[in-house]
Amino acid sequence: MKLDFNKGNGLLPVIIQDSITLKVLMLGYMNEEAYLKTKDEGLVTFFSRSQNELWTKGATSGNYLHVVEILEDCDNDTLLIKAIPDGPTCHTGSESCFGTDSDKGFLYKLEAIIDSKITNDDPISYTNQLYTRGINKVAQKVGEEAVELVIEAKDNDDNLFKNEAADLLYHYLILLRAKNIKLDEIEVVLKQRNK
Repeated sequence: MKLDFNKGNGLLPVIIQDSITLKVLMLGYMNEEAYLKTKDEGLVTFFSRSQNELWTKGATSGNYLHVVEILEDCDNDTLLIKAIPDGPTCHTGSESCFGTDSDKGFLYKLEAIIDSKITNDDPISYTNQLYTRGINKVAQKVGEEAVELVIEAKDNDDNLFKNEAADLLYHYLILLRAKNIKLDEIEVVLKQRNK
């Protein structure tokens, strides 16, 4: 499919989305030159309508947007770019140009952090230390955290309950990593059950 730059007087709107959390980060515009540069370099480059020139997001701030995937809409006149941001995307210092820095989707970011600790064999990381002890130890820890959550569920201390729930989720993500299963694979199973 060929992109249609003519509809927007040579520009396409481009939605930038965090590839891990799926949070919408910003909207910008690309002409064909900016699009080709983005594809070639793997860094998001826009066409600045106010400056009438190309600008690579992060060139001055260091907060680059690393391209993971570029998707065209059904009319070939809008792009969705899934990217990994190096820092805040908005010039205000916010994670997103669309307001609040919500933690929705954080489990996917945490999954990526866990993967990084294990892949890089971080010797001081609790995550990596537990992982290197083997699947039996990881599974045992998930069981222990599940029991602790059940115990706290019977009491009336919401703060302790939330902390135990967080511990269980964290260790569950380590168990998924130990089994080489991604969180989105579990989502697929849940979606299939919802039909």
